[in-house]
Amino acid sequence: MKCQRCNREITEEQGYPHAGETLCEDCYLDIRFPAKACDPWAVYSATRTRDQSGLKGTEGLTDLQKEMHAFVKKNGKVTPEEMMKRFDLSVKEMQTQMAMLRHCELIKGQKDGDKIYLVPFKLNGEGQN
Repeated sequence: MKCQRCNREITEEQGYPHAGETLCEDCYLDIRFPAKACDPWAVYSATRTRDQSGLKGTEGLTDLQKEMHAFVKKNGKVTPEEMMKRFDLSVKEMQTQMAMLRHCELIKGQKDGDKIYLVPFKLNGEGQN
């Protein structure tokens, strides 16, 4: 059988029913528990876990997350569209990666006029690699 969202082959035991569809675990979790950038508990958990593990700046992030952070830092601010184009990301992929970077207090959204930009979390550069 196949996941009815991503078409991945799954066994019947690996399927999760949702809204009349049978989904793989990844698609089910994406629907039920989407990543949210504005999640105080996730920020608390991520920052405490990183502190306890001795991780600073971008240590412990994926290569993509490190590259995205470096791109924002280098440019000072970028639009979500620029980020998606630069890294060939879908809206959902970009939101997922940005949620992690926000939870680690490395990148945040900032409104300037009628546009939203992604900017370094600490504008003075403290605590960032």
